[in-house]
Amino acid sequence: MLSPQDQLTELVRALETDQHVFATDPLLITEKLQSEDGTPIQKLHRRASRIDSNGALARVLGKIDGRIKGIMIVMSVVWCISGFLGLFTLLQSNVVNFFYVLVCLLGFHTIMLGGWLVMTLINRDQQAPSWFASPSYLIRGKDDVTKAAVDLYERQLQHSGMRWYLGRFSHQLWLATLTGMLLAIIFLLIVRQYSFSWESTLLSDQALVSLTQILGWLPGMVGFDVPDSTAIAQSRLVTEAMPLSVARQWAGLLVGSLLMYGIVPRAIAWVFCALMFRRKKMRLDIKQPYYQKIINFWQRQVVDADDFTEAPAPVAPKAAVSAGKKLVALLEYPSNQDKWWQSGLDGSHHGFQQSSEVEDFGIVDDREDMARLKHYLDEHPVQVLLGIHSKALPDRGTLRKLDQIAAHAKDGLIVQLLSDTTPSAGLTDARTDDEPVNKQAVRYQQWQTALSARKIGLVDIDS
Repeated sequence: MLSPQDQLTELVRALETDQHVFATDPLLITEKLQSEDGTPIQKLHRRASRIDSNGALARVLGKIDGRIKGIMIVMSVVWCISGFLGLFTLLQSNVVNFFYVLVCLLGFHTIMLGGWLVMTLINRDQQAPSWFASPSYLIRGKDDVTKAAVDLYERQLQHSGMRWYLGRFSHQLWLATLTGMLLAIIFLLIVRQYSFSWESTLLSDQALVSLTQILGWLPGMVGFDVPDSTAIAQSRLVTEAMPLSVARQWAGLLVGSLLMYGIVPRAIAWVFCALMFRRKKMRLDIKQPYYQKIINFWQRQVVDADDFTEAPAPVAPKAAVSAGKKLVALLEYPSNQDKWWQSGLDGSHHGFQQSSEVEDFGIVDDREDMARLKHYLDEHPVQVLLGIHSKALPDRGTLRKLDQIAAHAKDGLIVQLLSDTTPSAGLTDARTDDEPVNKQAVRYQQWQTALSARKIGLVDIDS
């Protein structure tokens, strides 16, 4: 899995490639980061965080990650409870067959652990198994962000390092089951007195004695009480209560075997998978053309200032105000002036004194506003004067609205920049501590560039 910062960066890349409209314009963030210090990875992380200024992308990623971890925790608890109940049911009799209980505890676990070890040695470089459920089952949503986040997680599941992540989860479930069994054994040994016996039809008594001594070697090394030869011989075909000292030796061997042959090997396998997953962890590929384009822009420098000639900044054409009827509208933000368009139309030498010659449409913001405006423009041949506030960014969403209005305005579209977006207006009118004068000038030039590329006239209120 990618780190949370890498996931957010990769999600921004996927969405920007699909022309998604972010809370903050990526172009502005990229330009600002050019003068900041840091490695390319650090700056890419910083860029993604600033583009996701409202935290919407991080919340979707966090929701998916939280649900995956929640399912893992719930499954671990269920496996632990199942192990506890299974062993609790097995040890209902006061006299139990030691080897029968031991096989029930560790038989299937040992087979599965050996199978995992063999498959790990054989399939060392294969991709993750395909049985893991898609994240689309964990979160539902038809919006672009949710779909892109689900696709991102599905791509991570196909990475070769994910097999160690899934292996770690599998060992976690086995550890939960064995822990439940251990808790059940300790609880029952505290509240009940057991007698342990052994018997066999195929194996000789001497073979079972030797097997018990071999089995007790490792638990005895770490301090558990294990039955000696006399206690083993006394326990054959026991049907009644045995001496407490002998029962405690068998109980020590049972608990020690569960720990040393069950929990400890499984914990070692869990640690091994965790280390391999960290080693094979998926990392952000900054060699992709998308990231290389951004990094190259940040690394662009002027080598010799004497030989450098700065290209002239694009300038929007001067607006040509027609003599016909006008429709005035504000793009996304309200104006702090009544009849804001008068400063642009009064100097047009056409004398718009009659209110009937100017149709005030109001604010154009959501889809309903756009649909209503386009329907009006299709029915009435008017020239549109669009007021754009300094807070409006020339991002893809805003420029898309601008292009749609220009396409439906039969007598043309002209733009008037309001408040501090005009160079002559007081730059401190709508400026905060986070928006210095030079930033306002940069934004004004960005609008000049956007209007120049579209050949949309700009109203010069100073002329």
